[in-house]
Amino acid sequence: MVKIGNIELGDFPLLLAPMEDVSDPPFRAVCKDNGADLMYTEFISSEGLIRDAIKSRKKLDIFDYERPIGIQIFGGDEEAMAMATQIVDTVNPDLVDINFGCPVKKVVCKGAGAGVLKDIELMVRLTEAVVKSTKLPVTVKTRLGWDENSKNVEDVAKRLQDVGIAALSIHGRTRAQMYKGEADWTLIGKIKNNPNIKIPIFGNGDIDSPEKAVEYKNRYGVDGVMIGRAAIGYPWIFNEIKHYMATGQLLPAPTIAQRVEVCRKHLTKSVEWKGEGLGVLEMRRHYTSYFKGLNHFKEFRTKLVTLNKLEEVLAVISQVEEHYSQEVAQL
Repeated sequence: MVKIGNIELGDFPLLLAPMEDVSDPPFRAVCKDNGADLMYTEFISSEGLIRDAIKSRKKLDIFDYERPIGIQIFGGDEEAMAMATQIVDTVNPDLVDINFGCPVKKVVCKGAGAGVLKDIELMVRLTEAVVKSTKLPVTVKTRLGWDENSKNVEDVAKRLQDVGIAALSIHGRTRAQMYKGEADWTLIGKIKNNPNIKIPIFGNGDIDSPEKAVEYKNRYGVDGVMIGRAAIGYPWIFNEIKHYMATGQLLPAPTIAQRVEVCRKHLTKSVEWKGEGLGVLEMRRHYTSYFKGLNHFKEFRTKLVTLNKLEEVLAVISQVEEHYSQEVAQL
């Protein structure tokens, strides 16, 4: 049984990665439905929370059906991180997560996210400030290091454990790699198999199939895997991995009806949470992934990304279901 503090997550939990502009409550809802064991909010700026920025505050929205859920914060100032943690505490998540992995320039140049990888002493101080500001378990998500010449994550893991973190998720790339190239899990495995490391270690990067999840579980011995991009438009991946681990069999791919049902729920929840204008607009980035591989989809996609009314978009989604269900029936 893998535990973070008192949170029991099963024998090999599957975590949904925090992804900016993706891991919002509507997306988390469909991932939870489809087997995600632990989810995180999009990362939230500690400075934004303290300034009471509306966008940052909105990201604190969590719902009971999502539990267990962690709220992820980032920042480069100890005092701001401590204050932000106290604000996070007020909405009662199950844990607080610190982002030391985001490679995006606007975050890094503020000395936050993966920017902290260049200053391990600061990373330790920031982590300690958060741990001391809450009774909740504190976890960290990070990368192997800043670049090929500074893969310091083994030292980082030990030092962050020493200041009290309850689990560590490691993305198998450096900041310099961004999301390019192949994720290297070698160091993740070394950390997991270090007898001095007692906290759960989760691997992240390139898990895009049940076979790969099981292969990496067996090869590197990690306590669980964190899945990000592979879940976008395909939340079924969590249950597919669980089924494959339990039976050795692959589940059939989701049918058109299943794809439409989940897409429709995602859209409806998006509108409920954000209002019709923004909810419809921000859903546009997901249609290509939900309906990947469908022949001659361009005409439908054009409508889905240009219509502004929920009713109109839902009508097109129904047309997609009707059209492609007939196509399958004729095969």
